[in-house]
Amino acid sequence: MGIKYSRENIAEKAKLVHRELKQNIDKKYKSTEARLFPEGRNCYGVRIPAVRKIAKKVFREIKLSSKNDIFAVCEELLSSKLHEPLVVSFQLAYELRKKYTKDDFKIFESWLKKYVKNWSSCDDFCCNTLGEILFQYPELFRKTFLWTKSSNRWLRRASAVSLIYSVRRKKNLKQIFKTANALLKDNDDMVQKGYGWMLKEASNHYQKEVFCYVMKQKEEMPRTALRYAIEKLPSKLRQKVLKRVNHTAAKSGI
Repeated sequence: MGIKYSRENIAEKAKLVHRELKQNIDKKYKSTEARLFPEGRNCYGVRIPAVRKIAKKVFREIKLSSKNDIFAVCEELLSSKLHEPLVVSFQLAYELRKKYTKDDFKIFESWLKKYVKNWSSCDDFCCNTLGEILFQYPELFRKTFLWTKSSNRWLRRASAVSLIYSVRRKKNLKQIFKTANALLKDNDDMVQKGYGWMLKEASNHYQKEVFCYVMKQKEEMPRTALRYAIEKLPSKLRQKVLKRVNHTAAKSGI
């Protein structure tokens, strides 16, 4: 049984993370935020490798605590709505992956809905913590598939990006094409880039299948998603896809 944390212990651990982050602020790095996130992002300005290092240090200190208490520390960090504490909390949750149960999905879904507000935090969460629990419990894909119809752009992006963890391990290809179909005509560029990236990652192991899918859907697929999807295909296959697309556009007078 893990060590039981009091509310004060949880708050103190979160404060420790904030102190560590403040000691690692890189002013030059922070100045790049405006370019990377023109819509704005609250952050300290700490480089991600340093953030990961802090997260692993904190986990070594609290790993004997109960899973629920560690999740409580995560929640405390998430409530600050600063980017680096979000990354730390997602990393702490990922460190618990051997202890995941299917019920933990409810917690992770609530974090996604409440705290994820940009592509960076969405992708960080989906490619590790969320991706892992879906890999362990693929029956949960029926829940993430519902996100394809959400009004929240980050849930729609997450429905695709959370599959990358599985496809990198050669699993769940059918779900990838099902999700791509659902998002095919989405007019949000963040969603288009998300499902295009998912298809691109799938092409590493399933080149033929992805090529055939893109050839079938390319007339409907937005150009942004299409270019992401074919990025890792051999040059001859990319040219074949784009030649047909450009030919169709020319005939339409686009």
